[in-house]
Amino acid sequence: MTVAGAVAGAVAGAVADGRLPGRVWLYSTYSCNLACTYCLTESAPGVPRRALSGERMVGLTHEAAALGFTEMGVTGGEPFLSPELPTVLARMAEVLPTVVLTNGTLFTDARLATLRPLAGLPLRLQLSLDSAEPDRNDEARGPDNFRKVVEAVPRLVDAGLRVRVATTVEDGGDPDDMARLCELHRSLGVPDEDHVVRPVVRRGRARANGQGIVAGTPELPPELTVTADGAFWSPFGPTVTGGVLDTDLLVTRTTDPLSVPAEALLRLVEARPPGADARTGIR
Repeated sequence: MTVAGAVAGAVAGAVADGRLPGRVWLYSTYSCNLACTYCLTESAPGVPRRALSGERMVGLTHEAAALGFTEMGVTGGEPFLSPELPTVLARMAEVLPTVVLTNGTLFTDARLATLRPLAGLPLRLQLSLDSAEPDRNDEARGPDNFRKVVEAVPRLVDAGLRVRVATTVEDGGDPDDMARLCELHRSLGVPDEDHVVRPVVRRGRARANGQGIVAGTPELPPELTVTADGAFWSPFGPTVTGGVLDTDLLVTRTTDPLSVPAEALLRLVEARPPGADARTGIR
């Protein structure tokens, strides 16, 4: 057996028995049209893109499938700032089921038309919505964010796309607000199983603002994450503080071939002592 074959066998086995999560995350860009108060990557208009090309993302998806991974995730920044993203997502979803995280504010009629061909593919769009109260939501995410997301969700659902809603909360959130938010997402066509709730993590801009919970390798599932800067332990890993990339959760600078960071991540996972993989439900 070749070295590459041995790595693929080890990774596939670890994914199959649950030692390694099956999803590989790609940071498509660090640019964003918003500047959320708790952003992990200090993304905002005008920040350096540090992007993965569409061809690179498709190539990584093929490599991930060959290694035994079972799903892809795309995040940022705001992935839909790239005009080629719908075509890239279609090519990725033909290889592995794919989820893309978006702030949900860019779905104009023209962009929605480019997404309609994705209906029926194993693809999910995960839109961020943090509160049932427009002012509370927009305080963290930006003016008019609530309205744009609430208008976008049913249009995407009607286009035949599977939509998830992701809610990021601090200190467990407000139970009454959460109940109203659940009523809202149901009314927009998103069932409870497609509502993700997660805590603010004290990394990136949240650290500067004194928000969120401290989370490292014991709390974060080891989901291989590839950026233009390297491969990381988790999509919560390649964060930016004061304009500088955090490297405490860096696995390797090398990402080509993908087997290099995949093998390195597996070694790190297997080296953890028993009981060191406690989780806080972050996803």
